[in-house]
Amino acid sequence: MNDKTTRAAALLFTRGLLGIIFFMQGYGKVFTYTAPKVYNMFFKDFEKTFLPKWLIYSTAYYTSYVELICGFLLIIGLFRKYALYLLAIDLFVVSFGHGLIEPIWDLQHVIPRAILLITLLLVPQQWDVWHTDSLIAGNKKL
Repeated sequence: MNDKTTRAAALLFTRGLLGIIFFMQGYGKVFTYTAPKVYNMFFKDFEKTFLPKWLIYSTAYYTSYVELICGFLLIIGLFRKYALYLLAIDLFVVSFGHGLIEPIWDLQHVIPRAILLITLLLVPQQWDVWHTDSLIAGNKKL
């Protein structure tokens, strides 16, 4: 394998892995638990904070659906940059929320996702050659 193929395979794996992690998280929230149950399980404690209930409730929906949809988009390689930006916001929201409830909290779920996401944001997009975006753009470099 040449360097370009190895690099493309590594990026496909990284993007696919991050996509699967977020997709499965979102799938569980949307289809297994549903957003109202997710709110009761994970977001109810935020009612004790200064945040308004409407914001907390909409955040439960935002994180659930962004993780599901953007995870899927990363897996197939469609709208990659937009998906990464929305997932970065998701990680900010989740990190802020956990820190608001408990200042010292377990980072084991956030840090690996953040590292993979930052890696994908920093790597030049032209290195990620195996994606659906190229089919839509007519194989033009994105």
